[in-house]
Amino acid sequence: MSNIVRYASLSILLTCSSLSVAQDVADGFAPEMATGIAERAMQTAEKFMVAAANPHATQAGYDVLKRGGNAIDAMVATQLMLGLVEPQSSGLGGGAFLVYYDADENQVTTFDGRETAPMAATPRLFQDETGEKLKFWDAVVGGLSVGTPGTVKLMYETHKAHGSLDWASLVQPAINLAEKGFPVSDRLNQLITNDVERLSVHPDTKAYFFDTEGAPHPVGHILKNQAYADTLKAIAAGGADAFYNGPIAQAIVDKVNSASNPGVLAVKDLENYVIKEREPVCVNYRAHDVCGMGPPSSGALTVGQILGILEPYNLSDLGPTNVESWRLIGDASRLAFADRGRYMADSDYVPLPVEGLVDRVYLTKRGQLLAEAETALESVTPGEPEWDHSLLFADDESIEFKSTSHFSIVDAQGNAVSITTTIENGFGSRLMSGGFLLNNELTDFSFASHKEGVPIANRVEPGKRPRSSMSPTIVMKEGKPYMIIGSPGGSRIIGYVAQSIIAHLDWNMDVQTAINMPHAVNRFGTYDLEEGTGATALQSELEAIGYKVNVRGLTSGLHGIVIDDGQLMGGADPRREGVVMGD
Repeated sequence: MSNIVRYASLSILLTCSSLSVAQDVADGFAPEMATGIAERAMQTAEKFMVAAANPHATQAGYDVLKRGGNAIDAMVATQLMLGLVEPQSSGLGGGAFLVYYDADENQVTTFDGRETAPMAATPRLFQDETGEKLKFWDAVVGGLSVGTPGTVKLMYETHKAHGSLDWASLVQPAINLAEKGFPVSDRLNQLITNDVERLSVHPDTKAYFFDTEGAPHPVGHILKNQAYADTLKAIAAGGADAFYNGPIAQAIVDKVNSASNPGVLAVKDLENYVIKEREPVCVNYRAHDVCGMGPPSSGALTVGQILGILEPYNLSDLGPTNVESWRLIGDASRLAFADRGRYMADSDYVPLPVEGLVDRVYLTKRGQLLAEAETALESVTPGEPEWDHSLLFADDESIEFKSTSHFSIVDAQGNAVSITTTIENGFGSRLMSGGFLLNNELTDFSFASHKEGVPIANRVEPGKRPRSSMSPTIVMKEGKPYMIIGSPGGSRIIGYVAQSIIAHLDWNMDVQTAINMPHAVNRFGTYDLEEGTGATALQSELEAIGYKVNVRGLTSGLHGIVIDDGQLMGGADPRREGVVMGD
């Protein structure tokens, strides 16, 4: 077993599988991360592996694989544990996208467990009586932002179709820890401390995260959650039906509709919720097929567009420290985000040119805009991909924040799971029911429904799933899984995932080094550079070629596995608490 995590107080020492790339990185780009971030060294295994954002969750998945369970079994145990120990990021009250490689069928498929708008929701859900958009935080805290949760049904139905171990046995570890309690981590304590005002609005949420004096539970405090254990016991015995029907569902609806800033969720919304299996979106890059979640996620489309636009350019020779690499990556991302803002939404509700957006001819044409410039593009506009519908949409105005979690799993049978899971903003709506937080996923919709009379694709509609940036990805090589990767981080998820793929495939970095690498992300014209890292060395050069630069924290949560020559190699993001375990 390989599950060692080494800690360093000041820096991350990057190691690459290519000596020349390692020297480039050491000389100018990424010698240091922010003080206190733990060092990560790549872990290896031969049979199976799990990489997740919390040691308890990784252990739960590892234990399932160790006793012969498969990747879907381990996914269930890992997710349920994350909902307990990392409640601010995901859980029973949220949703998820799962990209799955089935070794028996030798195919990739995706499962959509995204939350849905209640049937009583209207396009003006986040507008006042005059039609003005609500302020973001006025919409988030309380019941108005809560969508129908999908995570429980996603776990249950994929386990029913593909799992191998007894369902109840996969739920039991999280029950045990919820009753025993777990120590509050540095990260959880800091996040609670940073959100005192909003977490204190509703009494039961305040009672869970704070002591009787109203202070956040300190680091090391043993946090028990009997309500969560009781909810899990019902789910262990009754499956998803125990969550979507009966007392648990009624309690969720009552909480949403009786809260300050009440919502419009109904029991029928939970009863009628369905998981959708969808075709993956795949783009060829460097002789690999990069496959991920299509609409209502913008993840695979936008990651695929970035990579497709960059395909003609020799990033390998340019290297990771050359500002020209980052001009190309930055403007490719801006072009992709322009298309994202115009076209991408829930394709069950709006026509969407999926094939046109990732068409090789179209992406090559978009990429030519980069060849025609030597500096940053002054402006970018959406392209005009081919599609079979004449309606055009106005640009989206939604906001996405940086919470969420991602984990990757490969089992001994060769199955693979890449799953990104969320309650949207950190701590979601700040409402708790049954020991878990409820999502604020509806604020991923555009608050505006139209712009100058033109409808916005990602507007609120009854039963619709809000657009997401979650980008769980499986990179295929010669028809087999090669790289399993994903991250939290709001709309910057797309940049984190694309950068990690480029770092591995173009710059020959091993998976952990690619994850360790400081972030440089450009979505809308301003280049975000990760503070406290070697990425800031690019600032003056980027400014010189025309970019505005913002040095800031960029807390990704990348967790990845590479499969090469029968060996599993895993990486966990040093910016969070995750670890990798495998045999």
